Amino acid sequence: MVKTLSAVYENGMLRLLEPLALAEHQQVTVTVTDSSADRADPWIDHDYVASLETRLEGTEPTQEELVAAFSNVVGNLSDDIRAQRDSRG
Repeated sequence: MVKTLSAVYENGMLRLLEPLALAEHQQVTVTVTDSSADRADPWIDHDYVASLETRLEGTEPTQEELVAAFSNVVGNLSDDIRAQRDSRG
């Protein structure tokens, strides 16, 4: 049987959050993964991401540039979202 379960670490012990159908004294293999860890991490090309961050460094727009860019927007984005949602029925 292979099963992924959630547990809480308390007082030096892992407490499972759901029961297991195991025989008393049955040996099992346990793999512990910190659930806060990014599950996509093994598939991320960290070198590529670092190169992007280096290339984009210092290219963030200033507040004044953002205000200028959005000053020509007509209407209200919330109204547009509501209208689009309501048109779908």
